[in-house]
Formats: sequence, structure tokens, C-alpha cells
Amino acid sequence: MFSSFNLSMNVAIPLIRRACPKVRHASTAASKRNASKNLSSEDVFAREEKYGAHNYHPLPVALQRGEGIYVWDVEGRRYFDFLSAYSAVNQGHCHPKIISALTEQCSKLTLTSRAFYNDVLGEYEEYITSLFNYNKVLPMNTGVEAGETACKLVRKWAYTVKGVPKYKAKIIFATGNFWGRTLSAISSSTDPSSYEGFGPFMPGFELIPYNDIPALERALQDENVAAFMVEPIQGEAGVIVPEEGYLSSVRELCSRHNVLFIADEIQTGLGRTGKRLTVNYENVRPDLVMLGKALSGGIYPVSAVLCDDEIMLTIKPGEHGSTYGGNPLACRVAVAALEVIENEKLAENSYKMGKLLRSELMKLPSDIVTTVRGKGLLNAIVIKETKDYNAWKVCLRLRDHGLLAKPTHGDIIRLAPPLTIKEDEIRECVDIIQKTILSF
Repeated sequence: MFSSFNLSMNVAIPLIRRACPKVRHASTAASKRNASKNLSSEDVFAREEKYGAHNYHPLPVALQRGEGIYVWDVEGRRYFDFLSAYSAVNQGHCHPKIISALTEQCSKLTLTSRAFYNDVLGEYEEYITSLFNYNKVLPMNTGVEAGETACKLVRKWAYTVKGVPKYKAKIIFATGNFWGRTLSAISSSTDPSSYEGFGPFMPGFELIPYNDIPALERALQDENVAAFMVEPIQGEAGVIVPEEGYLSSVRELCSRHNVLFIADEIQTGLGRTGKRLTVNYENVRPDLVMLGKALSGGIYPVSAVLCDDEIMLTIKPGEHGSTYGGNPLACRVAVAALEVIENEKLAENSYKMGKLLRSELMKLPSDIVTTVRGKGLLNAIVIKETKDYNAWKVCLRLRDHGLLAKPTHGDIIRLAPPLTIKEDEIRECVDIIQKTILSF
């Protein structure tokens, strides 16, 4: 009996001792979290470098707060945001109406999955389909999920409606496209940094040059083509604006050859280029529209694919879905985000402020800024690279002068502030850009 008691004690004591360090470790972790409130920018950079994957190369600025067109770093320095989280915060940072919708809904119900109905999804579906004039919407979370969804829809339509032989369907993409970094998305990419080292790739994807109607016409001779997916303006490629009439010609050719036209409006839509959708410039109605980014005003991941019944209803229960897609929190946020764009006339403001911005950027010295292009508030300048400066160095100096922008493809700087920006703020930002360019 005595030895049995000693044995149980010998077992218990080491267990207690092993548990103690865990308590101290948790306390240490909590104190580290509290200390992080006072981190410097360099501390923030070092911590991410140590603990995070190295799949991004951010501009060295450590942001802590945002409001409207401004963001502040951990030292309290204020900057104009001229990236808008790649057009996700068209409505400005932390728009009070969207934040209010978020907080009200998250205190009631956030997620049910689609195993059950919820009382917000139908409201959102009715609102967004009425706004964009389509029969149906399929809600997802991220932009790339919208792209994957569109690809599945058009393949299913090709087999069940068009009559393409099983698993022979093709989707045509334009060179320079960017719709994400999943294996499907990089299978259509022409950027080696996206696809190199990640093969094998998705079959049934083919490429033609962007803004090339004869190439599209040749590609559509193949009866197994299900769809053509294209950005009305290529954002990640450097704000490449096609010739006037390109989108109407795409629409006409796709209709003639019984091919679906997918408009990737994830970055260009929702007021960014001066219209509700960029295709509205040519009064074109795509068969499918992909939306994301500003669909939540940067508050929550929300994306969507819009199309009519003939396409949408080819997918049956169990054939596609997402645990979070269409959750009540996302739906409430999306309705508020869309209402802000409409009620505050952000597309109209984007159109006017974009014209002003480009006209002022045109005055920059052409020996440094070789090109200015864009529509609405999706714009880019091309920097002539020399041994003394390049787009990255220009962005670093813009940061030092209080404006944040980011290079794309080495020599291009995208300039895309929130759509709430006003004329006096545009002029102040132009002064910063001009002062920066002239400092080289």
C-alpha cells in the first residue's frame, strides 16, 4: 500500500512540474502581445521576417490605423493611401456605415454554413442581382474563388447546354491576365513569378494576346471553346487600357460563336474606373461578371459571380460551394458596401477625380515619367529606369513625402486612391508626386 502511494506521487510530481513552464510561457506570450503595442516599424518588419512566410515584398511601412483616404504607421506618421489595398477599399478605410453593419450583424449571427438558410443571404442576393441586372448570384469569399467558380460554371454550361464533348471544354484568357495565385489561376498566367516551379498546370486553358480582336476571332473558331475570361482593364499587368471598342467586339464575337464572355471586374468594378462596372463604358453586358475586393469595402472577404439562369442553374446541389460563402456577416457587409458606392456616388467622383489626376500627371517630366494611363481612379505612371532611380526608389521617396504607392512589373507605379478623395486632396497628392519626381 505504501509503495503504491509513493508511485502515484512520483507520477504526479513530474506532471505538475511539466505543467508549470506552460503557464509561464503563456504569461510571457501575453506580455509580448502587450509589448507589441509599442513596437517600432523596424520591430514590425523584423517580426514578420522571422515568423512569416516570405511570399511578399512589402514597401517598408508598418501601418496601424486607417480612416478614409489616410493611413497611419506605428509611429503615428500619416500617409495618403494610393493603393487602396489593390482597390478593396474604394469606400475608404473603415467606412462608418460598413463598420456599423459589421458590428451589428456580428453580435447576432456570423456563420451558419449553407447547410441552413439564414435571413440575410436572400436580401443580399436580391439587392445585388437587381443592381447589376442578372438573374442569379453565387456568393464566395475571395476574388480567386470567384474566378474558380466562373471556370466551373462555364465548363458545366459547355457540357450541358452547348454540347461540348465531355472534358474537352476550353477557356480562353488574355496574356497579362491576373486573377489570383491558385493552381488554376497560375495555369493561365504569363508571369513567370506566378507559375514557375508550380506545374503541372490546369488543362483546357489557352492564351491569346490582350486587346487583339483578330486573335480572339481565330481562337473562337474552335467549337470546344466555352468562354473567354478577360479584365476590362488589366490591373496587375500595369493598368493596361484596351482600345475603344474592344469590349463591344468581344461581346459580338462571343455571341456569334456561342461562347460565354466572362468579365473579371474584381479590381476594375464597383466604381474604380468611373463607372459601376468598366464594361458600362461600352454598354456591354457580359454573360458572367466576377466581383470582389470593394464588394466589402475592405472589411471582410466577399466575392461573387453574377449570371443568368441558363448558366447558373447548370450547377446542382453538392457540385460547388463554400463553408463561408454567403454567410450572414459577409452579406450584411456587402449590402452596406454597395449602398455606400451608390448613395455617395463614388463612381461619379472617381470619373471626375481621375480626369483631374491624369491631366496633372501629364505635366510630369517626360524624361522620367514616360507614360500616364488609366480610367477613373485606376491609373499608372511608367518610370524610365536609370542607374539613379527606378519605380521602387520612387515609391520609397513617395513614402517619405507622405504618399503610399507600389510598383508593379518593375517600372510601373499604380496610383489608385479611395474613391472618396476630393479635389483639394488630389491636388495635394499631385504636389507630392511632382516634388518626388523632381527630386531625382
